[in-house]
Parts: sequence; C-alpha cells; structure tokens
Amino acid sequence: MPAIDAKTTVCALFGHPVGHSLSPAIHNAAFEKLGLPYVYVAHDVEPGQVGKALEGVRAMGYRGLSVTIPHKVEAMLNVDEVDPTAQGIGCINTVVNDNGKLIGYNSDGLGALNALRDAGADPEGKQVLVLGSGGAARAIAVTLACEAPPAELSILGVVKDERDRLVADAQLRGRAKVVGVEMTNDTLGDQIAKADIVMHCSPVGMHPKEDASLVPAELLRKGLVVFDAVYNPRQTKLLKETEAAGGISIQGLEMFLGQAYVQFELWTGQKAPRDVMRQVVEASL
Repeated sequence: MPAIDAKTTVCALFGHPVGHSLSPAIHNAAFEKLGLPYVYVAHDVEPGQVGKALEGVRAMGYRGLSVTIPHKVEAMLNVDEVDPTAQGIGCINTVVNDNGKLIGYNSDGLGALNALRDAGADPEGKQVLVLGSGGAARAIAVTLACEAPPAELSILGVVKDERDRLVADAQLRGRAKVVGVEMTNDTLGDQIAKADIVMHCSPVGMHPKEDASLVPAELLRKGLVVFDAVYNPRQTKLLKETEAAGGISIQGLEMFLGQAYVQFELWTGQKAPRDVMRQVVEASL
C-alpha cells in the first residue's frame, strides 16, 4: 500500500452505522492495485450532522464520498450540485469534491445498468418490468429512463402513491415511456409475459426467508433476463428458477459491485480494477 502522508488523497464513507461496510476494503484494495496515493476511511456520522460533515470534507480537501443509510437524502440537500439522474431518484450515494465544489451522484442505478450490459442485456429499446417502487426500484427505474431508455418501462408496485411518484419522476427526468401498474396475480403474469427484462426490487426472497419468490416459476421462460436486487443469498430462489426455465439470471451482488466501480472511476478518473474489487467482496461472503 502506498505510504500515507500529507500528499495522500482521502475518500470516505458517511453512514450510521458503518462498522459492517465492505467499502473500505474494496476501495483500498483498488487504490493499492493501481498504485494510487489514495486512502479510504469510514466515518460514523450522526443524523442531522451531515451538512457540517460535508463542510469538513470541503475544508480538508477530501476527494470523494460514499454515502449510505440513513444519509442519502440529507447529503443531497447539502451539496452544491446534484447530477440530473440523482435528482430524479431523490437521493445521492456518491460525492465528488471538484476543487471545493461538492457534486452529488447516485451510482446505484448505474451499477444495475452496467450489470445488465455486462450480461449482454442492454435495456435500451426493450420491454423492461420493475417489480417494486421503493429505494432500489427508484434508483434503477430513473437511471434506466435517463441513461438507456427502454421502449416501455413498467413499474409494478403495491403502494399506489409510491408507485405513482416513481412513474411521474421517471417520466419527467427520462426519455422512456413509463407506465404504472397495480400488482396483482393477473397483472404480474401479463407484464412478465411481455417483458424482455425483469428487475426484481422487492425484499421477497431475502435471508432468512430464502424459500420465497415474488414470481411463480411457471411465469419464467427461456431467454427472459431476470435481475434480483436481493444479494443475501447471492443465488435467490427467483434466480435459480430463472436458470431452470432457461432464462438469464443476474445477481444483486453485481449491482453492489457496479456502483462501487462507478464511484472509483468518478473519484480517480481511472478504470476500476474490477477483478480485485470483486475478490474482496467474494472473500467476505
């Protein structure tokens, strides 16, 4: 690891709590791989103190931040500029300090988009179905609408107000046709039947309820691309059944890694050493 001295560039994580985070190990391994004079540290910042902490970032010349729960909205309200896609999502998870100007981004949706592209499933011009309307769904839907607009982006959600807000925001910010649909057994089947790509963004199937899936196995088919934002377990019941049906499965772990790649590249201007970053995450699982 390069020597840490007065010339070392600092990046950090803001969250509460932060002790469980893999981000320091991931980014420090990446800095070391490329021989960059950077270091990444974690700061446990109390709610309500994010604005003051960001002033410290500016004063001390930190290069960038990862922002995690519960600070993603508070941080967005305290930076100097917000990327248009992040504005549509309504929160940030990344900050870049550009010579004292703090710019907020959201790399979560880009992580999912890059995971799709890496699997040969670029969503642009396709029929895409998003299951859910919460935080992960917002990041993914708005990013897809802005960065790789599908022919039609359908949001299937249970909570009407949340679903309607997401549809409006994705439609306003992006360039895709966006429709909202109430989630029922009938609409789920109809929507999956016409979808090229399904983005599962609900907590169904997460540990410890690993034997659950929002999508009945009989609705899955050969060639259907299914992304599952759940990453614990890595191979969810939905993904196992997708593969059994001849579909293409993409793990939620790819979104987590993808957002870290985007952050690294925003801070350093260099291509992320993906193999090293992946090894750190897989070794921890």
